[in-house]
Amino acid sequence: MKNAFKIALVVIFFPFLAFLMLGVGIGSKNRMATLEGAAYALMFILGIASWSWLTPVLGLGAMVLSGSRAFWRRDLWLDGPTGRRRTNPQNLEPRSAPAQVTRPPTESTLSSAVAWASNHAKANRHRLPADSYGSILTCCSTLHSVIEAENAHPSRDAQFEYELEALTERYLPMVLKGYLAIPADMVDTRQPNGRTPNEELAEQLNLLQSQADALHATRHGASSARLTSSGNFLRERFGHHQKQFDFGVE
Repeated sequence: MKNAFKIALVVIFFPFLAFLMLGVGIGSKNRMATLEGAAYALMFILGIASWSWLTPVLGLGAMVLSGSRAFWRRDLWLDGPTGRRRTNPQNLEPRSAPAQVTRPPTESTLSSAVAWASNHAKANRHRLPADSYGSILTCCSTLHSVIEAENAHPSRDAQFEYELEALTERYLPMVLKGYLAIPADMVDTRQPNGRTPNEELAEQLNLLQSQADALHATRHGASSARLTSSGNFLRERFGHHQKQFDFGVE
């Protein structure tokens, strides 16, 4: 119904067909279509103003161009299968993205990741250098201690949770998988950076262990701080009552 009304208006105002593309551009807020329509409108006005042999050429030419271009760009002003009206992407107002619920990593997923790394290292012990094998198990043990402490008393620290999750579920498995993907006869071959895969593995595991130690110190340091705080509270709250419970028993 809307399309029929629009087409009827075009027919009624046929003498002003040269301005149709301009109206389409303005109505759809399409900059390029507006500029194109303005050119046709200007062409028509110049033809009428000159009132010479250019009048029919420019006037009719502007009407034909404007009408044909409006037909080809009917997607801007007609609805339905005829036009499939679209909104200009330049004028779309950004929609608010659905809120993403960020959940802290659960104990089961982190523990599973640590267990996978430990078991994978044990299953491929013959492929791993002795020092690196020990480093992996030590790192896993450190991370397991941190996860247990976090599960018992969640820190509610988003940055800490992110670092723990990244180290456990991404970085450690990535290093282990990357090394085991190298053929055994190439682990002592010098790479363009001058290091062998064995040396790279050792260095990367040292970096991971350092980060695991930092998380361990942060997590258990917080636990110690909480214990000290509770001790200060108890000493302040009940310390002055200690003499009341002294029955003089030597």
